Amino acid sequence: MQQSDPHAFRRSRAVVPVLEVLDEAGSTNDVLTARAATLPDLSVIVTGNQTGGRGRLGRVWVAPPGRTLAISVLLRPDGLAPEAFGWFPLLAGLAMSRAVAPLVPGTVAVKWPNDVLIDGAKVSGTLSELLPDLSGLVIGAGVNLSQEAEELPTETSTSLVLAGAESPDADIVLSSYLTQLTALYREYLTAGGDAVRSALRDEVAEACHTLGRAVRVELPGGDTLLGTAVGIDADGRLIVESETGRTAVAAGDVTHLRY
Repeated sequence: MQQSDPHAFRRSRAVVPVLEVLDEAGSTNDVLTARAATLPDLSVIVTGNQTGGRGRLGRVWVAPPGRTLAISVLLRPDGLAPEAFGWFPLLAGLAMSRAVAPLVPGTVAVKWPNDVLIDGAKVSGTLSELLPDLSGLVIGAGVNLSQEAEELPTETSTSLVLAGAESPDADIVLSSYLTQLTALYREYLTAGGDAVRSALRDEVAEACHTLGRAVRVELPGGDTLLGTAVGIDADGRLIVESETGRTAVAAGDVTHLRY
């Protein structure tokens, strides 16, 4: 796990207090969590070769070296109760969507809670994990830069190159993501963790491709919920309207359905 050229990612280093670029890492989230006690808020670890990354619901996430970015950001929201941390994954998804949108000709949107889609195909996802002492969390994000179709994990995935970006520069992508995430993070803290009062809920909802769609939600307990996604509540939960009424979903694997 060697560190890359300290002069690499010059744009990105100007955005955050600490940025470490690793030649390789098993999981950038694990590395950052292990070092969190000695690092300031908004510290970042990034690599182009993550060998043991994890996705949501325990999925393994591995990509060809140099074709993706794996990014982990440390958030220490001073004075904010852990109950308010649920909005951070949504803000990360919104930040990544805003970072990649100028690079591609297609439509960029967010699938609740934090997958980023280009014309319906996934280009990025995030995984947020609480620090053991609950003093903050680590937000991991992976973004597909230049994979060819046969190198992607699923038929519903894409990369920036496949979506029409011309030679996407990793530093531009990273610096834009960090700039967007930092702005949203500070806005949320300024509002005392109130996503409604700060209008962040409206911003997330506007970017959310899930709202208004028929969905199937695989819930953590194994149950399946079928209905229409009709909103996002004050805690960042997806509101699904079904035959039995409205259900607030805090966690689950969402599939967009086509009827």
